[in-house]
Amino acid sequence: MNVHTSPQVQGYSIDIEPLTGRVEVFRNGTKLASSERAKVMYETRLPPTIYFPKDDVRVDLSEATELQTFCPFKGTATYRDIQLDSERLTNSVWAYENALPESEGIAEHIGFAQQSYTHIDLGENTLRSTSDGNISGPLIDWLLRGAWTLNTPEDFTRALAEKMTEHGVAVSRLGVLVWSLHPLIAGKHYIWEKGAPEISTFAPTYEIHDHPAYTNSPLRHVSNGLGGVRQRLDDEHPENSFPIMEDLRAKGATDYVAMPLPFSDGRTNVLTLTSDHPDGFTTANLGLIFECSVVIARFYEVFMQRENAQSLLETYVGKRSGARVLGGEIRRGDGDEIDAAIMFCDLRGSTRLEERLGRDRYIELLNAFFESTSDIVHENGGEVLKFIGDAVLAVFPAGNNEMMAKKNALNSANEIVHRMPEIDCPDESCDCSIGLSFGRVTYGNIGSRERLDFTVIGQAANVAARLGDYGKTVGHRIVLSKDILTACGDCEPLGDVALHNVSQPVACFAVRG
Repeated sequence: MNVHTSPQVQGYSIDIEPLTGRVEVFRNGTKLASSERAKVMYETRLPPTIYFPKDDVRVDLSEATELQTFCPFKGTATYRDIQLDSERLTNSVWAYENALPESEGIAEHIGFAQQSYTHIDLGENTLRSTSDGNISGPLIDWLLRGAWTLNTPEDFTRALAEKMTEHGVAVSRLGVLVWSLHPLIAGKHYIWEKGAPEISTFAPTYEIHDHPAYTNSPLRHVSNGLGGVRQRLDDEHPENSFPIMEDLRAKGATDYVAMPLPFSDGRTNVLTLTSDHPDGFTTANLGLIFECSVVIARFYEVFMQRENAQSLLETYVGKRSGARVLGGEIRRGDGDEIDAAIMFCDLRGSTRLEERLGRDRYIELLNAFFESTSDIVHENGGEVLKFIGDAVLAVFPAGNNEMMAKKNALNSANEIVHRMPEIDCPDESCDCSIGLSFGRVTYGNIGSRERLDFTVIGQAANVAARLGDYGKTVGHRIVLSKDILTACGDCEPLGDVALHNVSQPVACFAVRG
């Protein structure tokens, strides 16, 4: 029997060796650098890279540009332009100003981008090939075959940390900060800690960008594209330490890394790793994670894309409607016929208010009105379908309980009127006009083939809007149709009223008080 053995698994490695004699680099006959102290770096999966001492560079270099890149075992690279007589080579050299321990040999050295030179004279040196060995193992196998089964970012974060541990990475704390598209929440921060029973999930608001805990943190540093952060915590680093590192050091941490997790839309998220092993992270540990970081980022991007879709749909079409659209009701005509109470609530005197207040102050007032109205509708089991100018259209589906839907709509209307004086209105209290009706409506997608609206269409919706307009003319804040009357304890009959674009007169009633 022939036994097929798997190739030996090798760890990510990085080696720095001095070169012998003089080494020079040229661009079309122009000597860029010449040195007898050059070094070569051999790094897994990368071609050998020659580094020259800064003093041996023979051409003018610009100040550091905005470009920075991060390597968890070399540090943050800063880039400069080469200025020649005939051309300027953008971001053509880099240096690790504060090289990490694994790469101290190239501190104060310059590397040349491949496109910046045409020839390197190695003299008597011969470069060996770098190791392109297989660095697979439990973590990579799981990312390829097992991670897709996890349904939540919390489950993925826990499994990610456990697989790192299984692979031999001495991680004691793992954090992932991902930015989101949400009107109130800036992002999600998932934290796994060794021995903790649950993943800690934080959802900071946009005020995080001004909070000292964030502004003076590695999270901000990485998110702003300034490269990553790597720091051993068993040494004092008062000149470049962040407060979080001192907190982790006090808990026994020995090593800390923050590296970018890039999303396909260009946003930079953050992966942080902390170790409590006496020797911290190894080069093989960080090389493995760094190589996997883009794949890890894609998993979180998928999770956040769904959360973003859900939050945006809830923001723009409402929670119930958003869930239905996300559930697949996306074609024109998709929807149901339902019995529902419809409320149309209009801010009175809005034209006059806008003229008096100016656009910005008026929008603040309008937002306060919408927020108060929306909160009340949601508290009473309804859903705001849309804002129409200065008005709110809301639906209260009946389901199996018509009376409850009618009462919820009427309670919402009464509470909206009750809370109107709380809205900051200049010189006088703001006022509103509300129309209520009940009936069968179509609840679903209407519109063109390319632009749909998830809303309610039907006589009840039309009547509710017209009753709100009618209430303004007769001085009543809440006017309802006869279909809602059974839910009203104290209503004044207004008779049969002819409403605009309604074929038959509608028996309507005003809520007293």
